[in-house]
Amino acid sequence: MAQRVRGVVARAQGEPVRLETIVVPDPGPGEAVVKIQACGVCHTDLHYREGGISGDFPFLLGHEAAGTVESVGEGVTEVAPGDFVVLNWRAVCGRCRACRRGRPWYCFDTHNARQRMSLTDGTELSPALGIGAFAEKTLVAAGQCTKVDPAASPAAAGLLGCGVMAGIGAAINTGGVGRGDSVAVIGCGGVGAAAIAGSALAGAACVIAVDIDDRKLETARGLGATHTVNSRSQDAVEAIRALTGGHGADVVIEAVGRPETYEQAFYARDLAGTVVLVGVPTPDMRVDLPLLDVFGRGGALKSSWYGDCLPSRDFPMLIDLYRRGRLDLDAFVTETIGLDGVEEAFTRMHKGDVLRSVVVL
Repeated sequence: MAQRVRGVVARAQGEPVRLETIVVPDPGPGEAVVKIQACGVCHTDLHYREGGISGDFPFLLGHEAAGTVESVGEGVTEVAPGDFVVLNWRAVCGRCRACRRGRPWYCFDTHNARQRMSLTDGTELSPALGIGAFAEKTLVAAGQCTKVDPAASPAAAGLLGCGVMAGIGAAINTGGVGRGDSVAVIGCGGVGAAAIAGSALAGAACVIAVDIDDRKLETARGLGATHTVNSRSQDAVEAIRALTGGHGADVVIEAVGRPETYEQAFYARDLAGTVVLVGVPTPDMRVDLPLLDVFGRGGALKSSWYGDCLPSRDFPMLIDLYRRGRLDLDAFVTETIGLDGVEEAFTRMHKGDVLRSVVVL
């Protein structure tokens, strides 16, 4: 029987979000209903509210979440009622050409729940990234549920569902950061801070945090940055080169998503170094680089989507590291709020006052 629960809805572009009653249907084949325990407030949710991702209003926001499986539909074997899970927005199909080639993190046919949640008047909702977790309960594809250690804090664990995984994965999975490497991270918001933590976790010898906000740089030091550069007062490229013997970093991670910071990343890497773009650009943005420089500097220019992660592999591993005290996920939780505090959290996030606000139910 369908359930009525509270959820945060964006009805129209640019309008403040509302806490409304939503209808969650029983899970169908391959689906699961999850009782949400915590959900991070991510920039992507604000992009949805602003119409920057699609115009399919109204949206049920929230996607960076952890909770408990309440019920499952026919044919579901991955999870069972009572399992503590982190939600992911890439349910791997196992059948596409990427999956068949043994590269499921590139899955080209990820999927969401077939049924739609709705408002009480029957208006169908578009769940953010196929999840919609600013709600007491949500309906997802069972493959979007990744079972992890239930001893983990839901507020910390849920952050693996998007930003923290994107940053850690950009460093370890995409950038291939290893022991003794030099790494520079441009942009130290939630994703960039996670890239710093991931670089430190991988054993990088030099981790340079670059931002224009000293508060973010101080947080970056606590997560493993060995050096910081305020690019409002220093030239980022020159500073990174000076800190790496004049050569540039082995891996430079761009976590802003702007042409000017991407160009900084390109010229701040060592010869044969790697640039990883994990910041999300807008459709109108362009980069103009001399092709000879692209050719002559060698190395690799990569983009990282969701940290090239495989949730079934990476989420349990990272939760284990968290439980063993090797990965401080709690440091990413600046504050906890209720469902009615999301709009104000967007303002604090936009101002750079928080690393992550987390809705706790």
